[in-house]
Amino acid sequence: MTLLNTALLLAQALVYFGVMAALFRGRSRFGLGAFLCALGVMHFLETYLASVFYIELPFGIISPGSTVLFSGKLAIILMLYIREDAAVVRQPIYGLLIGNFLMVGLVMILRFHEVVSAVPGRLPNFEFVDEMGWLMVWGTTLLFIDSIAMILLYERLGIWLQRWPVVRSLIALAAILSFDQVGFFLVLHYVSGAPWCVMFGGWCAKMGAAVVYSLMVGAYLRWFEVRTEPATVPMRLTDVFQALTYRERYEDLLERSGRDVLTGAYDRGRLDAGGAAIVDTALQAGRPVSMIILDLDGFKVINDRYGHSKGDDVLRRIGQTVTDSLRKQDHLFRYGGDEFVILSDGLAHGSAFVLGERLRRAVELVTTEEPSGPITVSVGVATCPLDALTVDRLFAVADERLFTAKHAGRNRVIGRDTSLGGDGTPDG
Repeated sequence: MTLLNTALLLAQALVYFGVMAALFRGRSRFGLGAFLCALGVMHFLETYLASVFYIELPFGIISPGSTVLFSGKLAIILMLYIREDAAVVRQPIYGLLIGNFLMVGLVMILRFHEVVSAVPGRLPNFEFVDEMGWLMVWGTTLLFIDSIAMILLYERLGIWLQRWPVVRSLIALAAILSFDQVGFFLVLHYVSGAPWCVMFGGWCAKMGAAVVYSLMVGAYLRWFEVRTEPATVPMRLTDVFQALTYRERYEDLLERSGRDVLTGAYDRGRLDAGGAAIVDTALQAGRPVSMIILDLDGFKVINDRYGHSKGDDVLRRIGQTVTDSLRKQDHLFRYGGDEFVILSDGLAHGSAFVLGERLRRAVELVTTEEPSGPITVSVGVATCPLDALTVDRLFAVADERLFTAKHAGRNRVIGRDTSLGGDGTPDG
């Protein structure tokens, strides 16, 4: 029976997070309204289950309301903050808090009605509403505190765990769920007489939920959302949502200010300003870092024959194609009009060569339907420390190999020892 209960809890968590993540993913088409409404609707079921519905697991008695729904809601709020900003994440928090206070206030007014029985033997009983109402108010008050504390803790953990968002999420969720378990159970014990074994069993279950949901959040952010982790800054509790919102917007402004508007790649200034740091950091860590320079073959013909508007459209599609083919550790820069530079942290020369070939094929494929025919690219590849020890020297070597590719017939990749021709076969 306990094995079945565990499997059912995992199934509930997958369904709950899967549906909420799908609604969040569709926000660009449907807006955040559907996502926020679903989150609010589940709050009643969560509180109801936490007060009356219990199951047994090997380590104690737990409620799916607390384990699956409340833990999942905190994880979803953290995901919302990571992907959006504090101005967005405060919407469901304030909405749930105000809505539950409103419910209790309306129930107090309803008591003054003179009630008649429309159905024989059926009269309203406010005892259940009283119990549920105050539990929901207390639960959302805790949620307000939990959410602020979780966001602050997640930010603080970024000082040490900037590259490990899943670990940051796990620690933040585990700590806040432990605090919440104590706070909610004490009121639940007073209101409904829940036994103390529920306290320990619920805590164990929430720690398991923290592991499951942090992995789900990490998987969603990695495979379905693309965003650079925000820089960590010290936060104060005073007006935390406003402060966090300004930080997010400031980071976004910095991010946009160094990007090429047309292609979305970083501009040449970002390469000049940050390229050396990327190479130096990789050298200190003992990792290779490769530079790939792509130059579009004969792109000037498109501008001359079809106009700059058509040329811009082609560049935009090529920039998106290249971006979609890169790893998270890769940095794409638009170096000139039709020239792109990629710095690939941790990528050895052979792998960088393969990436260059993949990009060459991808660009040719995405431009197959162009009136002037498919656009080809020439590619030069160099790797640090194999070819150079500084970013300037690395660029010089890659640029020299790009020049060789151009004069060898174009539409090919030139690396340290091997090149590939336009048909994908090795050249001498």
